[in-house]
Amino acid sequence: MAKKPNTPAAGQIRIIGGLWRGRKLPVPHSPGLRPTTDRVRETLFNWLAPVLQGAHCLDCFAGSGALGLEALSRYAASATLLEFERPVAQQLEKNLALLNAKDAKVFNVNTLNWLAKAGNAFDVVFLDPPFRKGILQDTLNLLEQNQWLADEAWIYVETEAEHDTLDVPASWRL
Repeated sequence: MAKKPNTPAAGQIRIIGGLWRGRKLPVPHSPGLRPTTDRVRETLFNWLAPVLQGAHCLDCFAGSGALGLEALSRYAASATLLEFERPVAQQLEKNLALLNAKDAKVFNVNTLNWLAKAGNAFDVVFLDPPFRKGILQDTLNLLEQNQWLADEAWIYVETEAEHDTLDVPASWRL
């Protein structure tokens, strides 16, 4: 039996619901890029349904863009996608153009550097950082310290299974 290759292949994501339901979008090959599965996204966006319409969303470590694009498809007011890898950010720009998504912006930046500045408050924040890089806690701290979160903001965190606990600010509800 052949072994599965260690490096991910280029592929695609599918928008699960909303305006662009069923649309398939290309995702480039990039080590460590692992789009959130359809099943997880469907569950997540069912939970977010009451707060998503009209929300301003921040997709940190956007990667495939699956979370930010799904939010836009489900009538979020805007989505800001942060992606460090240039080829991945370029594909995100192309996918936004394919969808004619006018209310989205892609920034080819280091997320921690971007969050280190004061910013505008977001209603929904998606955090799916590269695994085993030790940057999730710093990301949480910067979101709080630099007022990136609206009152009653919702934050989705996807992390490796062995990550036991997060030290979240006292003002946050889990």
